[in-house]
Amino acid sequence: MVVDGAVYVVSSSIGPGDNTVYSLDAASGNLLWRYQTDSSLFFSPVVVDGAVYVSSVVSEDGSYVYSLDAISGGLLWDYQMGDWVSSSPVVEDGVVYVGSGHIKSGDGIVYSLDAASGNLLWRYQTGSLAFFSPVVEDGVLYVGSEEGHVYSLDAASGNLLWRYQTGDQVFSSPVVVDGVVYVGSHDRYVYSLDAASGDLLWRYQTGVAVIPSPVVVDGVVYVGSKDNNVYAVDAVDAESGELRWRYTRLDAVSSPPVVVDGVVYFGSYDSYLYAVDAGR
Repeated sequence: MVVDGAVYVVSSSIGPGDNTVYSLDAASGNLLWRYQTDSSLFFSPVVVDGAVYVSSVVSEDGSYVYSLDAISGGLLWDYQMGDWVSSSPVVEDGVVYVGSGHIKSGDGIVYSLDAASGNLLWRYQTGSLAFFSPVVEDGVLYVGSEEGHVYSLDAASGNLLWRYQTGDQVFSSPVVVDGVVYVGSHDRYVYSLDAASGDLLWRYQTGVAVIPSPVVVDGVVYVGSKDNNVYAVDAVDAESGELRWRYTRLDAVSSPPVVVDGVVYFGSYDSYLYAVDAGR
């Protein structure tokens, strides 16, 4: 992540890494500071209002969220969670949200922490591991979990508003656009849900599991699948989710596409980066 002329990046102990958060000068690449943790770091840091927030995967005594001073790299606070975290934290309106889980019990927990102090505001227990980053929109938090639910929680209190059961694990982060929640599931479907009620608007079936988050631009949902396709689905038609086009490659697409100026950019397991006309 690049903020105010500095690059923030993590290095994991897997391979040559060292479980360290680095701050580098964006112009020169010179080291500004480094902070080493006692637990594995895999996910991108988030920088908001002069603080760097980063989540660790696992350590001997659990996983953590760290808050570091963006200028000096000094520790502001850390918070211990369960034994597994699988996403970067989300920071919204002075609150840090992150999902965690316990591998042995299978329980998942969504945490809400005060961004300034690290104090727990609330936590909500899901039926299984809460995978990937939640999203907060208009005071509501949306997150998927391993047992196949999409949860809608009041962001201030953590109270459940609704939950929707898909047919399998939900690994992708939901996307909320114009009062609609879009999310993929391992059951091969992309779902379109009413953000207020959780009612199903439509679902579109791909060939294999949908792991990456959808991207919605100008009324079109773009999403990759492990069936080697990128799909463009009509987001406006609430009844059908009609296919506009699909683009087939040689291997799986498991990261979200990026859409800029009418071009869809995405990577594939075939080691290529693609740029495809969004109109096709």
